[in-house]
Amino acid sequence: MTPAVLGFVGLGQMGSPMATRLVAAGFDLVAFDAAGTEERLPPGAHAAASVTDVAQLADTIFLSLPDGDASSAVAGAVAATPDRRVRTVIDLSTIGPTVAAGVGEVLAAAGVTYADGPVSGGVAGATAGTISLMFAGPAAVLDDHRAVLDRFARVFHVGTTAGQGQTMKLVNNFLSAVALAATSEALALGAAHGLDLPVMLDVLNASTGRNSATVDKFPNRIVPGTFDAGFRTGLMAKDLRLYEAAVAKAGTGDDVGAVVCDLWQQADAALPGSDFTRIWEFVTNRSRTGG
Repeated sequence: MTPAVLGFVGLGQMGSPMATRLVAAGFDLVAFDAAGTEERLPPGAHAAASVTDVAQLADTIFLSLPDGDASSAVAGAVAATPDRRVRTVIDLSTIGPTVAAGVGEVLAAAGVTYADGPVSGGVAGATAGTISLMFAGPAAVLDDHRAVLDRFARVFHVGTTAGQGQTMKLVNNFLSAVALAATSEALALGAAHGLDLPVMLDVLNASTGRNSATVDKFPNRIVPGTFDAGFRTGLMAKDLRLYEAAVAKAGTGDDVGAVVCDLWQQADAALPGSDFTRIWEFVTNRSRTGG
């Protein structure tokens, strides 16, 4: 059964457009953001004074938070809420499989079902409702929320255990990070030999080097100089640290991962607060200085 009242905690760059789409679709939504609810609240939504307030008013709460510490704190507040109405929490954040499993245990002990459903597609995708959502939780929970989730995402049921969605998201973001960093290095070589950037992209997109960076990031964000993908370098660096932790725990190969993760940590340190498409500037500056 579709929940009657939805809750939303976290109205940042990704949370705000997702929440806005739910309100526009006619869902009753109550929302809270620790950074300031009123100024971020989608028109038509109801402002909550706290996480506790949301847990007392909503049947299902969606989380869109920056890291595992934030998700853990919210889960603790939900579990401690007296007279709570909420029965399900769906976490849209990227927090890693270990933290997701821990959050699931905290909520399960309080009688609240937890599912992790991290999303991919950036702010543009969240606004357009085209992001992918990697849902890990009971099939019955997905069935009950399908009408809601379909309003802002393309949903993939990747597993039934909390953390499997997180693992899928880390796999995706690792490959995205590799594509953008490697494409930046490759195009820097071409530019050093006098090749035109748009021409190189045309060739790559008609050839086997085609990837998400050549199709989207470079032609739409880097070549125009807007650098506005809406995803921070710091978040990519964080996600790669989570990827490395997951690899270490699983004992799988890490020859490429270790190098890519280190490169993105360096980029974040050199370009704090930047959009992650500025990895192009970081790579080309290193090329010129021999870094």
